[in-house]
Amino acid sequence: MEHGALKGLRIADFSRVLAGPYATMLLADLGAEVVKVERPGTGDETRQWRPPTDEHGTSTYFLGVNRNKRSVALDLSDETDRERARALVAASDVLVENFRPGTMDRLGLGHDDLLERHPRLVYCSISGFGTGGGAAIPGYDLLVQAVGGLMSVTGRPDGEPTKAGVALVDVITGLHAALGIMAAVRHRDATGEGQRVEVNLLSSLLSAMVNQASAYAVAGVVPGRMGNAHPSIAPYETFPTADRPLALAVGNDGQFAALAGALGRPELAGDPRFRTNPERVAHRTELCAVLGERLRTAGADHWAEALAAVGVPAGPVNTVDEAFAFAERLGLPGVVTVPGTDGGAGSRQVACPITLSASPARHRLPPPELGEHTAEVFGGRDR
Repeated sequence: MEHGALKGLRIADFSRVLAGPYATMLLADLGAEVVKVERPGTGDETRQWRPPTDEHGTSTYFLGVNRNKRSVALDLSDETDRERARALVAASDVLVENFRPGTMDRLGLGHDDLLERHPRLVYCSISGFGTGGGAAIPGYDLLVQAVGGLMSVTGRPDGEPTKAGVALVDVITGLHAALGIMAAVRHRDATGEGQRVEVNLLSSLLSAMVNQASAYAVAGVVPGRMGNAHPSIAPYETFPTADRPLALAVGNDGQFAALAGALGRPELAGDPRFRTNPERVAHRTELCAVLGERLRTAGADHWAEALAAVGVPAGPVNTVDEAFAFAERLGLPGVVTVPGTDGGAGSRQVACPITLSASPARHRLPPPELGEHTAEVFGGRDR
């Protein structure tokens, strides 16, 4: 195994779907050894979430969050396989699971039992709504976006509440899980004491709603849907152009003055309605009408180039393929090819976004076949 910042850290990964697998993939990218435990026959649910698929018929959803891992197939309802699972945990530094609260306890793999036997273990539990009153509620991203308030602030004011285009809450929760795990590992390394890390989708979303959540917590303001506009900044939204929408993200008065100049309307910066950001927010409707009239005279790429030249944050609304091409032009991580097993054909993957100068992330292993490493992990004693 190649060196990485987390080389020597072994993770027994009992998680499925997205939040847990995303967290463990990031840790694996940074050098941790991750052993993914899957149900025989079916495996991680996302193996069945298709289309789309790769050329072998494998779900791209599964492929997107499971590289750099080895897969073992264990039937946790079978005592022999539960013993194998306990042996795997005994040889690991971290356990990650996202079963419904109480499931791991019933399987004899609960936090209390394992930490009593392995006091240095870091045990990370990911749930939808915690282990109290929400323990029985299934933790699906769409559900959390709905009940957690995100959909209420997403979409047009005159339209229906709308979910984000990806399972954003799962991803955010996975990031929180990875951070919590590393904090607990740091504590364990300093004190010898393992501990339980708990994250849940709802709390992660409420934290990630940042200014919108703070508006309520601090000022009692219940925000609503504003389309692509921002409740506290203007102009900070999309505008129609001669061909496709353009995003303008003007964060201060200097940028607004540069915008006005680039649009050939320098007097706007001195207009008493638009001189400061609070004034622009108060007169958003008039401001957008003036800007929209000018922006419609040319295409989005023209304006993006002209505005970038004077330091105004602006860009076209790209499709996903255009977004990857844009990252490539900027020299940023995009798509990488992970070497195939035993010299086979490589697997195209989205690159790890974390750059470390001394111990960089590595894309070492393609996402595993179900149970591909069972014999290897358990010393050749396959079933």
